[in-house]
Amino acid sequence: MAMLVLGLVLFLGIHSTRMFADHWRTGMIARMGALPWKALFAGISLAGFVVIVWGFRLARQETLVLYSPPAWMHHATALLMVISFILLAAAYIPRNSIKARLHHPMVLGVKLWAVGHLLSNGELVNVLLFGAFLAWAVLNFRSARRRDRAEGTVYRPGHVIGTAVAVVTGLVAWSVFALLLHGPLIGVRPLGY
Repeated sequence: MAMLVLGLVLFLGIHSTRMFADHWRTGMIARMGALPWKALFAGISLAGFVVIVWGFRLARQETLVLYSPPAWMHHATALLMVISFILLAAAYIPRNSIKARLHHPMVLGVKLWAVGHLLSNGELVNVLLFGAFLAWAVLNFRSARRRDRAEGTVYRPGHVIGTAVAVVTGLVAWSVFALLLHGPLIGVRPLGY
């Protein structure tokens, strides 16, 4: 469990610098330059992600069951994952109405991903992993919206084509991950295939 916690601290910690240490982050970028900062950020993120995956696999072998969700929750999780992947795609597809309306669709996608997995997984290791990401996403969304208001950020209106591309991209990404990658990478086949 300690490895999982270390990975979460690294990954979520570096992803929280804008929320909790924005002046430090700005100073580091000024001293190092944007590109070296991005390299450092990516390196710590990757290291944290690897440690999360490793720690999660180790912790899953011996974990306490906190609650046993009903089987139908897996269907609710699958639906939330479809929406989560669409939100993730909307964060990167230009000129879509989803981003224009929600402003930070990736963070909302992380929220749905975490909630969905908490609904269908009651082991301590899952609650720790997905609960940590949920808490981070809630705080991050609040911080980003506050920053948007303070900076007067204006989001360009979306376009039907951009929105359609975001939805189709999210559906394709969800299909590939759920049907082909989740089982081999995570060890669980979410749709039973």
